[in-house]
Amino acid sequence: MNFQPLGKRVLVEREEEVKTTASGIIIPDNASKEKPSKGKVVAASKEAEGVNEGDVVVFAKYAGSEIALDDKKYLVLNLEDVLGIIK
Repeated sequence: MNFQPLGKRVLVEREEEVKTTASGIIIPDNASKEKPSKGKVVAASKEAEGVNEGDVVVFAKYAGSEIALDDKKYLVLNLEDVLGIIK
């Protein structure tokens, strides 16, 4: 994959969360209507100060634009939609 975000943007791969009910039934993320708002930064523009490749970030629920690269889905986020970095 060769993608370089421009402006104050980052490329994020969403983290898929597997949820388990109290009775032990596993509910895959794609069964939920809610999309995860956490993911790993795969690429960051030079202008996206403070966010680096490999960071796990939390972002606004409906933020970004989905793109597909190498048969994988990613999200291009404006830096202002990144709410924080999980350390």
